Amino acid sequence: MPEPRASRDVWSGAYVRVTVEDWPDIGAYELVRKHHAVGVVPVTPNGDVILVRQFRPPVRADLTEIPAGLLDVDGEDALTCAERELFEETGYRATEIAFLGGVYVSPGFTDEYMHLFWARTEAEAAGEPELGIAVVRMPLHRAVAQARAGKVRNATSALALLLAAGVPGLRDAATAPA
Repeated sequence: MPEPRASRDVWSGAYVRVTVEDWPDIGAYELVRKHHAVGVVPVTPNGDVILVRQFRPPVRADLTEIPAGLLDVDGEDALTCAERELFEETGYRATEIAFLGGVYVSPGFTDEYMHLFWARTEAEAAGEPELGIAVVRMPLHRAVAQARAGKVRNATSALALLLAAGVPGLRDAATAPA
């Protein structure tokens, strides 16, 4: 794998760093270095998916998404982070959780990688959602249909819902009743 000839940070904040790298055959390339992240598709015992609705300043809109967050706690692995984020954002605890896959979020400008999980949850929340988050509960099959129809505007949420629809233990809940 090729390496850049030189690299320099041009800006650094709490969660991101902007770097300019000088690449052979490409030249100067700006990229955003960011903490990796997790996302989880939580499904209740009756087949509802627990989603979160929150305002996203970059797009100036409220988006409905899977619970997600940054791997920003020292020493924390992706699975533990997913369980933590699920509880912090929704108040629900996972009773079972497994890896779905992972993706580079936008490799044209950032190195951020998102680990995706599915989880079974308790029937009811054990805590309160994070400030600024509204919990949205709907049948998994409805959320999957919205993702298939292009109505889920967060790409990693759409992908995670579509991947979860293929999980054998969730397949029935992801299919509309006849």
